[in-house]
Amino acid sequence: MTQVTAEQIKNLRETTGAGMLDCRKALTENGGNMEEAIDWLRKKGLSAAAKKSGRIAAEGVVAVAVEGTRGAVIELNAETDFVARNEQFQQLAGGIAIFAVRENISDVEALKNAKCPKTGLSISDQIANAIATIGENMTLRRSAMLSVSKGVVASYVHNAVAPGMGKIAILVGVETDGDVAKAEAFGKQIAMHIAAARPDALTTADIDAAKLERERAVYREKAQASGKPAEIVEKMVEGNVRKYYEEVVLLEQVFVVDGKTKISQVIAEAAKTVGAPVKITGFVSYRLGEGIEKATSDFAAEVAAMSA
Repeated sequence: MTQVTAEQIKNLRETTGAGMLDCRKALTENGGNMEEAIDWLRKKGLSAAAKKSGRIAAEGVVAVAVEGTRGAVIELNAETDFVARNEQFQQLAGGIAIFAVRENISDVEALKNAKCPKTGLSISDQIANAIATIGENMTLRRSAMLSVSKGVVASYVHNAVAPGMGKIAILVGVETDGDVAKAEAFGKQIAMHIAAARPDALTTADIDAAKLERERAVYREKAQASGKPAEIVEKMVEGNVRKYYEEVVLLEQVFVVDGKTKISQVIAEAAKTVGAPVKITGFVSYRLGEGIEKATSDFAAEVAAMSA
C-alpha cells in the first residue's frame, strides 16, 4: 500500500476542499499521484452529489445583480441555513447572478447549461463541485431577468446575509429620462413596498383571468346568499373585486410608507424628484423557498432510533 505524507494530504485538501480522510484515500488509491487523486476526488464528489440530490433543499439565498438597465435574480437552494451562510456558497450564488445579468440569460435551464468563459465549466458543473466540497444538496431553482429601455433597474434585498443576497429579493424596472440616481432611489422605495405588501401583479390587466374569475365566483356566491336582488348582487361583486385589486395589484395598493397614497399616485409624483415622468415597467419578487414543501422530522425520535 502506498504511504502518503501529511504534507501531501494537506496540499490535496487545500486544492480540492475535500475532507482529510477522502484525501488520504484518494492519494493511497492513486499511488500518491496528485493529479490522479484530484480526478478521483472529482469523480467521487460527483457521485456524492448524485446521492444527495434526493434531499430537499429549501434553504439557501435569493441573489440579485444589476448592471444599469438590466437586472437578474436567482434562487440557489441548500439543505440548511448554516450552508446559506457559508462564504463559498454565497460566492457561488452571487457569481451566478452576475453571470446571468452579463450574459442576459433569464431561463433557468439555459443558465444551468451555460458555460463560464473563465472556468470552462457550466453552472451545473460548478454547483456539483460545490456539493462535493460542502456536502449538501444544492439546487438552482429559478432565475429571472428584468430590463428597461431607459432609466434603471432598482433592487432591494430584505435581511441581507451578504451584499446582494438574502431571503427576499426584489427587482423593479424604472423607466425615465430623468436623473438615474434619483430614479434608482425611488425604485428601491417601491421595491421595499413590494417586499412588505406582496403584490401579485403590476396592473389589473396583468391579473390571471382564471384566478380573477374564481374570485368573482366566490364573491357572487356569498352575495347571493344575502338574498338581495341580482343587480345589487353584481354591485357587491364588483365592490369586492375592487378591494381584491387593492390587495394584489401594485398600482392599486396603498403605499406602506404613508399608509394613504396609492402607488399609482406615488409614481406620478416621483416625476418632480426625478426630473421627468416615471413609469414602473415591471417587477420581480423572489422569496426564499416559496412553494417548496419542506420536510419535517422528529429529532428526538431520530436520536432514539440511532441509539437503539
